[in-house]
Amino acid sequence: MTAIELGLIGTGWCGGIRAAAAADNPLVAGLHLAEIDPDRLAEVARATAARSATTDWRELLARPELAAVIISATPETTHYPMARAALEAGRHVFLEKPMAMALEEADALIALARARGLKFTIGYSQRFNPKYAYVRQCIADGTIGRPVSALVSRHITRGLGRKISARVKLSPAAMESTHDLDFLLWCLAPAQPVRVYSQVNYGAMRDAAGGADIPDLQWITVTLDSGLSFVVGGGWSLPPGYPNFSTTWIEVIGTEGALLVDDTHRDVVLNTMRDGMRLPMSTMPGESVGHVFGGPMAAETAHFIDAVARDRPVLVTAEEARRVMEVYIAADLSAETNEPVNLPLGNKLAATPAPGQA
Repeated sequence: MTAIELGLIGTGWCGGIRAAAAADNPLVAGLHLAEIDPDRLAEVARATAARSATTDWRELLARPELAAVIISATPETTHYPMARAALEAGRHVFLEKPMAMALEEADALIALARARGLKFTIGYSQRFNPKYAYVRQCIADGTIGRPVSALVSRHITRGLGRKISARVKLSPAAMESTHDLDFLLWCLAPAQPVRVYSQVNYGAMRDAAGGADIPDLQWITVTLDSGLSFVVGGGWSLPPGYPNFSTTWIEVIGTEGALLVDDTHRDVVLNTMRDGMRLPMSTMPGESVGHVFGGPMAAETAHFIDAVARDRPVLVTAEEARRVMEVYIAADLSAETNEPVNLPLGNKLAATPAPGQA
């Protein structure tokens, strides 16, 4: 075990969480930051006692002491070039989802990481949520028998939905349901997806955007080679304040039982004269509460650091993330054509526009 020098590109919402988690980790000998906003860079550098800070991510990658890099930059179009440069520089890489904008880019990153013998993992933080891990355990140990069906419904508030949809033309499937597609494919492995059907619904998002084709919600049905089908729904038009950012409901039905998971964040309710009722502890990444961090993102960051420092496997492989990417690309294609889409796609369909973006 060797403490590592760690680089982090992007210190926004998620990057700030990861920076704080890394700074507190005894396996990090030094933290190095890159962020284009100089004020935010200075703020996070002070808070984490960063060893170096720059507004140029290429300058960060040029530092020879770095063992690994976390890429939390936006817009999402920056992920592929940054990850490729980091892998070419010989750094282990943690990359926020999506791993790329096209399957051929994902394949190039996977091949590069393999050739260099580098760890390359994607940010599917919900695998580090204890409730989700419990679902997988109950399936793996046979508690509910053989899975027959599964459903995940996730919604986020429209303020966050507008922010996401304004910076990148990706669908709810690619930006929200991607977590739940990864979760269910992880739980139901080794079964592989063979067919996808999807529909989108329009409403508040399109109204607010003056008629722009931004769906409120996308429903996806995935059929596996085992014969099981599951349904994932993702939306981003909840009213402000309910919940704070994210609410999720999970149902898994098996031959010997059923498992229902309430991750709707209704367990902590704040009601004030000024703001009315709020559900403050309801973000997907989690949030700091005094001396503790509530949520999966800090644990996910620690896992990557541990994997590099101790030379252990990463929980989320790039190949698994590539599979999820293929499913949500197929979902977007299905929503456009109003037809089921068979898998695998092949790279001829590697980059499909989001619904309404053709």
